Amino acid sequence: MGEDMGNEMEEIIVDFLQETEDILNSLDQDLVTLEETPDDNDLLNRIFRGIHTIKGTSGFLGFEKITKVAHRTEDILNKLRKEEIILTPKLMDVILEGVDMIKALFDSISETREENVEIEEIVKRLETVLKEEQEKQNKEVEETPAIPEVPDLKEEKKGEEKKEAEKKEEEDTPKMLGEILIEKNLATPKDILEAHKEQKKLGEILVEKKVIKEEDLKKVLKEQKKGEKKHKEKIETKTIRVDVNRLDNLMNQIGELVFQRNRLVDIVKRIVSGVDGGTEALLEEQLVSIADDLNFITTQLQLAVLKMRMIPVGRVFNKFPRIVRDLSRKMNKEVELIISGEETELDKSVIEELNDPLVHIIRNSIDHGLESPEEREKLGKSRKGKIWLTAKQEGSFILISVKDDGKGMNIERIKEKAIERNLTTPDKIEGMSNKEIINFIFSPGFSTAQKVTNVSGRGVGMDVVKTNVKKINGAIDVDSTPGEGTEMILKLPLTLAIIQSLLVKVSTERFAIPLAVVVETIRIKKDRIRTIEGTEVLKLRDEVLPLLRVNQYFNISFDKELDNPYVVVVKSAEKKIGLIVDNLLGQEEIVIKPLGDFLKKTKGISGATIMGDGKVTLIMDVATLAGEKKLPS
Repeated sequence: MGEDMGNEMEEIIVDFLQETEDILNSLDQDLVTLEETPDDNDLLNRIFRGIHTIKGTSGFLGFEKITKVAHRTEDILNKLRKEEIILTPKLMDVILEGVDMIKALFDSISETREENVEIEEIVKRLETVLKEEQEKQNKEVEETPAIPEVPDLKEEKKGEEKKEAEKKEEEDTPKMLGEILIEKNLATPKDILEAHKEQKKLGEILVEKKVIKEEDLKKVLKEQKKGEKKHKEKIETKTIRVDVNRLDNLMNQIGELVFQRNRLVDIVKRIVSGVDGGTEALLEEQLVSIADDLNFITTQLQLAVLKMRMIPVGRVFNKFPRIVRDLSRKMNKEVELIISGEETELDKSVIEELNDPLVHIIRNSIDHGLESPEEREKLGKSRKGKIWLTAKQEGSFILISVKDDGKGMNIERIKEKAIERNLTTPDKIEGMSNKEIINFIFSPGFSTAQKVTNVSGRGVGMDVVKTNVKKINGAIDVDSTPGEGTEMILKLPLTLAIIQSLLVKVSTERFAIPLAVVVETIRIKKDRIRTIEGTEVLKLRDEVLPLLRVNQYFNISFDKELDNPYVVVVKSAEKKIGLIVDNLLGQEEIVIKPLGDFLKKTKGISGATIMGDGKVTLIMDVATLAGEKKLPS
């Protein structure tokens, strides 16, 4: 029984974590918006309710630290609601610090179920700043000449309505078992906290310790269940993560699938029994019909499931108003962030890898890209720099752009650093285009910063961007104009689960190449292949294309070299290479399966798929293969 109670307690904590995560995800943007529109009472009340919910739930779960920080933060928000103090940048700074501490405690609870973070400093700061602001604003009020007050009946009525709404909201919140026991004087808060430390049901522990009687517990549990039932309908829509229309569509497709299954089972029975089987031609016609219908339905089902995995990219974008606010204050710059396309949807697995690259790009835009307000004024620009963060869908890809109106990239500085770090030679770099030169910024350890700061200069930022984007089979393109600004565009696949691929044959092996990176396929005579400085190349129209023999790279044995091999031209970022294969087997949509821990570090392979014949086909990692080949100088 004790194990069941422990499981129930774990479920309650998981629910708390999920609810708290939802609240924290929206708090940063709401607080930054509140700073810009301090008169928005609805927004202020929403923020207050969020912190109040965290405080209440964490308190009855025995998480004392998160309760204390949330309580002190709530005190400030409550004073703002009652208009006893006004919002200042200093006050907003400390509110955001309080939210950051709640996040740190939340992360600690998520990982260890304990609050392994010190809070004394932030609690003291929250109390001190609130006290200072109150005293400062009270002093200002005292020094202001008094104006005779005229009773405002409308305002009084509003105040009464506000109190009623707060009271109703408090009543509508479902009570937890511990809360009811305390209210009825059947247990003390200390009893509750002690009980939560044991892996048993709260009520069971309190009865065992003779804190309460069993009959009293039964009455309280009955009351608690009534409260939960009443509240269930209110929270149901908040906890559903998938659009109901999408669920309905999925159910319709499942219904169609069941119908086709029944048709197929019926025909198989008739064939096996030999009863009323019909002619061979008729059975063949019926089977072909079922196969066509199944193909159509499974395609629709696949799309429906993919849509259920889709999340608006706004969930990532919502974090950036706060990041931009903090960085611009730290660096004494004025920055306006303009977000658009946040409703664009991306697969959950892609979204999870998107945060770090965008953080580094936006930090770079503020630090390296945008000039100081004084510099901008001298250049005839507005004091406030702009950063545009946009998302849009283009075919089976999502394009995410980060653009600024700053000074652009210093090409000469990048050249100097690239030569200094032996990434290229002076002779080679002179023949490179600006785009090729800009790509050096993605090299590990590369930085053009004159000095190391808390924001940049260590040369790790853009390397992280490239690594994360490559991990999700994406590409990054940079466009920069001196004096006008820089734009970085991330091209990301809609999903990582299912992709269109080109199937190729190499000797007796079969490989899949993601179609998104295939530029073209050609068949050549082997005498067109040349070797320059040990690298095989192909002159293709006006460019020299480095070649990679897939059979040699993967050590696949072959009988003889083909006279007319196929070359699959692929592109990773700005780099093109040709993959030499024996044959092209056509295009096919494939489901990507991970390689597992034992094989996941296999060079040149990003995953595998199981084909219709039941055999496993490996998926090429084109980014790695492209990195293996360099053009001869």
